[in-house]
Amino acid sequence: MKKLLLSMALVASMATYAQDYSVPAASPKQSVEQQFSYSKISLEYSRPAVKGRKIFGDLVPYNQVWRAGANATTKITFAQKVIFGTKEVAAGTYGIYIIPQASEWKVILSKDAYSWGAYNFDEKQNVAEVTVKIDKLAAVQEYFTIALNPTSENSLNLVFSWDKVQAVVAVQAANQELVTKVTDKLREIKQAEREANKK
Repeated sequence: MKKLLLSMALVASMATYAQDYSVPAASPKQSVEQQFSYSKISLEYSRPAVKGRKIFGDLVPYNQVWRAGANATTKITFAQKVIFGTKEVAAGTYGIYIIPQASEWKVILSKDAYSWGAYNFDEKQNVAEVTVKIDKLAAVQEYFTIALNPTSENSLNLVFSWDKVQAVVAVQAANQELVTKVTDKLREIKQAEREANKK
């Protein structure tokens, strides 16, 4: 009887806390957020692993559209207008797709940010495309990674790394004159708040 009660208590306890646990995903989800200019940029994507496989040119074929990760389409959200590579892009949420080649990648921003993978990719939805050279990594990057690395207050590098390669897309705030005016005003407001809090 004691064993039965103990088992029931254990099951009840597990049910209570089950919502805090999950089975490890083959391609774990990742959310990244970076302060950028006077707003922010955020990313949502899944991270497949190498697992001893040949990645580019095999698992991820050359010259075919890839979802830039696993599972659902990788999403990037700009809270203000930016220049993606060389193309001006409005604030909003976009899907990221990549067409890899041996020496360069075409990185695409699409209006379609909510598909599953690249199965329904439609180039008519593209809002920006940039072709970038790839760099070889000294060591294997086991899990696919996208990083937002600031290079100044108003610019950053969007860095894709997986297996033995890395590609970088430059992103900067659009309309620098307006950005400077907004930033200066925000600094004035912050300074006024600090002075008011001292009183």
